[in-house]
Amino acid sequence: MNLILLGAPGAGKGTQAELLVKQLSIPAISTGNMLREAMANGTELGKKAKQYMDEGSLVPDELILGIVADRVAQPDCRNGFILDGVPRTLAQAEALEAKGIQIDHVLSIEVDDKDIEARMTGRRVCAKCGTSYHVVANPPRVEGVCDQCGGELIIRKDDKPETVRHRLEVYHASTEVLKDFYSKLGRLRTINGSQSIQGANADILKAIGAKV
Repeated sequence: MNLILLGAPGAGKGTQAELLVKQLSIPAISTGNMLREAMANGTELGKKAKQYMDEGSLVPDELILGIVADRVAQPDCRNGFILDGVPRTLAQAEALEAKGIQIDHVLSIEVDDKDIEARMTGRRVCAKCGTSYHVVANPPRVEGVCDQCGGELIIRKDDKPETVRHRLEVYHASTEVLKDFYSKLGRLRTINGSQSIQGANADILKAIGAKV
């Protein structure tokens, strides 16, 4: 079963991908990891990608999709895969189809922007050891102090309200067209991401008809 997970930053894609990898015994493939792997293996496409990255340029769609095609042809993807970070644009989605990379289900994990903002702006990270907390869901025993090492808890730049709002704007601008594209192909499945992790996971398994 070949899946794509869509969802705003903080919607819980990473958590659900981890669960699905175990439940379906298929790999989750992230664009970043694929690029690093192709470069480390010294493949033709990997060498080309390295040239762009060394110059500080964006790796073109054509190259990224070539690396995706190579990766999903590997033996561990024989029973399926979960794509993370691609497609990001309508052009990439159309190119995946043109390359014959069949996608069975596109799961859009929907969480209200206000809830995403509360989730992300409430995060605190230890400056010393990197342990993550949340002011509501998982607070430290002493406010501003890490339970593990006593380090100071900070707000990462990514979790500041203005950054979160900007990331949400960018996400909606690029993803709404993808949802429309896959909806017309009959492959879009909408999941309520505001419920518990277990609830969302159960809905995903039901939506794709998986028996675990």
